[in-house]
Amino acid sequence: MCLSLEACQEGNDTETGIICKAVGGAFTVYAGGEYIRCAARGVFRNRSTCPVVGDRVEFTRADGGVITRILPRRNLLIRPHMANLDQILFVVAAADPVPNYYILDQLLVVAEYLSIRPLLAVTKTDLAAADELTAVYRTAGYPVLTVDPRDPAAVEALRPYLTGKITAFTGNTGVGKSTLLNRLDQKLELPTGDTSKKLGRGRHTTRSVELFPLEGGLAADTPGFSSVDFLSYQHIAKEELAGCFPEFAPYVDHCRFPDCSHRQEPDCTVQGAVAAGKIPASRYRSYLEMYRQAEQYKAWEDK
Repeated sequence: MCLSLEACQEGNDTETGIICKAVGGAFTVYAGGEYIRCAARGVFRNRSTCPVVGDRVEFTRADGGVITRILPRRNLLIRPHMANLDQILFVVAAADPVPNYYILDQLLVVAEYLSIRPLLAVTKTDLAAADELTAVYRTAGYPVLTVDPRDPAAVEALRPYLTGKITAFTGNTGVGKSTLLNRLDQKLELPTGDTSKKLGRGRHTTRSVELFPLEGGLAADTPGFSSVDFLSYQHIAKEELAGCFPEFAPYVDHCRFPDCSHRQEPDCTVQGAVAAGKIPASRYRSYLEMYRQAEQYKAWEDK
């Protein structure tokens, strides 16, 4: 497999590249610094396999451009629908819209489950203090940057985290994902929108996922959301949830019971760490709610 972003020759007329845009049945493949429009072979539909943004694919330029094979994926995210991510940058506003800790925690759990590195960028700190928000997620072990897109120094501080990586920018509608990308690369000129005063949430400006070359890697602007149950797209067994909360790691192996669910059992070191303030209470509440949902899951519901 070709791991660079440059095109690789496979035989006489087959090359490899990465899908940077998918709209309907039309795909744009990035290879060797150029963009090639391609269709996908019908065999993918017959196998119930659809190419997605981030897929490394083999393609031929014959017949107007055709994707002939999807190379093995390292990971697959259902929402946003992407493959082979190195990391996800969660853009969270301190206000306008107010942060939803539970939705953010669902997204972080999915990233941990899929072994995708999470990063947080907190915006709009001119509108409200973000001390509590940053403290919660730094305590959980995540890199958290305070980024004002109007501050060139803050934008520059983000660049090293993106170098050579495939990164998805995601977050609630109106938090400033597109604005931040525009500051990182002024040639992008992505549409942006303000928060709706009537609805209290952002207006959708990004309609589909698209990858752009950035800092020697690729970055994706993704559609925003207002309220989504992300665990309905990625089922995680209740026994695996604790392992998706990195701040639980120092405690989970020291409970009295080896199969402790960290909810009501006596001598649970996770509950003790919450009581001592070593695990943020909001994160523990999210764990309890996700565990409750996982208990109700039925295998036949899996999409």
